Amino acid sequence: MSTQLLLKGFEVELFTGLDDGSHVGVASEVAKELADFVTEPDHRNLEYITAPTRSYAELPELLLQPRRRLRDWLQQRNLTLLPGSTLSRGNSRRFERSDPGNPYHDLIERSYGTRVVTASIHINLGITDPEWLFAAVRLVRCEAAMLLALSASSPFLDDAVTGHHSQRWRQFPLTPEHVPLFLDHSHYIRWVEEQLAEGLMRNERHLWTSVRPNGPRRPYDLNRLELRICDLVTDPAELMAITALLELRLLQLRDAPQELDPLCSSQLTASELAALADANDAAAARASFDASLHRWQDGATVTCRDWIQELLDQITPLAERHNLISQLRPLDELLRNGNQAIRWLKAVEAGTSISSLLQQGSLAMSHQEQRTTPVRSALG
Repeated sequence: MSTQLLLKGFEVELFTGLDDGSHVGVASEVAKELADFVTEPDHRNLEYITAPTRSYAELPELLLQPRRRLRDWLQQRNLTLLPGSTLSRGNSRRFERSDPGNPYHDLIERSYGTRVVTASIHINLGITDPEWLFAAVRLVRCEAAMLLALSASSPFLDDAVTGHHSQRWRQFPLTPEHVPLFLDHSHYIRWVEEQLAEGLMRNERHLWTSVRPNGPRRPYDLNRLELRICDLVTDPAELMAITALLELRLLQLRDAPQELDPLCSSQLTASELAALADANDAAAARASFDASLHRWQDGATVTCRDWIQELLDQITPLAERHNLISQLRPLDELLRNGNQAIRWLKAVEAGTSISSLLQQGSLAMSHQEQRTTPVRSALG
């Protein structure tokens, strides 16, 4: 088996605003003046994409370089980057269009309103073999709840505690409403064509689910897995750890497909697996590590925290072979001290205001951006 790691990169969505955590939309102006930044339908958040690399040594700098450029632009206007994945202090009742003349944005606002006004990290991992890719999509869909729990950072909305560790995933529209567990590439092509013909998908990109296959010409030409479920992870070390866990799980799957492909080794049907995965995602959005989940192998109940620890124990030998043990260490701290949502909620219970937490989080982001790592060849 190849010892080479996968190509990987991030799609990063960020909020902008004031030091007190209030959201201020400038996405249209940023996109005009800074290369590589693009708008979202609401101008309070924007997006950039990192170049693919196989190297974990390079990933942090590829992640942080655009943040520094954006922060410099914002500071000249007395603005900053904001942590969190929802309108923590913003007005979720008002949609603020980045491009009022865009007909697709008309559809988004009319159909979903501010449910889509969120920030997140999408993790892309390069897989060109179609059998491995669709087995990976199946496995990751059945285990995505754990990745959401590790990343959860959106317990607030409109200056209030929501009762969910990931309010973003609770509110974000999943479309189409019913997405099957794809049996193979041909099944995926047929299904997408049917959704488009019936008007259930606006275009081939209008598949908003926890994980999806992606590529230059969807649904036909695919070259990567895109994990979409994670909240915004502002700490580069935590994001590298989550990415390493995901990648190692996919490498495990490549080496043992009969054991790790849910279609091959689960006692449940494909339909039951899809329903189980969606229910697990909803449970993790509510309670993250303390959520009661159901194993895809047999439907047995397990706490999210325990399942994550089991996965870490299982991938340790592979992590050692790929020299990724150090990359995984932040996950131990996350399990011990809590994800961003848990830490914030504890602080609120102790009397800290949401505004103060966002201000502290923005300052922490600035400190992270001051760390520099040399970027070598993207194939290093």
